[in-house]
Amino acid sequence: MELNGIKINVLGDSITEGVGATCRETGFVGVLARKTGAIVNNYGISGTRIARQKRDIPAPHFNTPFIDRVDDMDKDADVVIVFGGTNDFGHGDAAFGEYMSEDEWTFCGAFNQLLKKLFVAFPNAEIVVMTPLHRASENVTTNEIGLPCHPLRDYVEMEKKYCEHYSVPVLDLWSMSGIQPCSEVLRERFAPDALHPNDRGHERIADRIIGFLKTLK
Repeated sequence: MELNGIKINVLGDSITEGVGATCRETGFVGVLARKTGAIVNNYGISGTRIARQKRDIPAPHFNTPFIDRVDDMDKDADVVIVFGGTNDFGHGDAAFGEYMSEDEWTFCGAFNQLLKKLFVAFPNAEIVVMTPLHRASENVTTNEIGLPCHPLRDYVEMEKKYCEHYSVPVLDLWSMSGIQPCSEVLRERFAPDALHPNDRGHERIADRIIGFLKTLK
């Protein structure tokens, strides 16, 4: 895929918004635009999740799940990238759910419904999913608000399972980002807070996206 001049929408959470980078220009969305000449729209909102949840976070925009933000994105995008799931694991109150569910109050159902809504809203765009990055707490089974959760790997594998079912391209950052905060060396290099990439980590993500999109025809 030729990237210069195309329009890319990125739907995500705090990492997409640019948290961890020194400024928006050094976040992966800004780096992606600078390195390719693409028009890259940032639809990242910190704290947001794939699934709906019952518990409100004081900042209202944090309570807007991905599926509700599809209609707010530019509809003439050539590529739509979805990058989420780590907050469903980290502090969501939605159940994990079952594969092929349509219940938006579960992670599985919400991810399924999100993909189907994107297919309708962007019939001519390439839909791409990026799996969550590793994080230091990835193996816990009780999340930050004290609720039981699956290990983060299960969220990653479910996203990949849906993408295989719908034949959606997957950039598997879990497996190939090179960012693993459980390694002291890699944490210091790419993600000092053990979750959000620094400038170097954001650039690594942008480079992975560029390489991946160029493989798509």
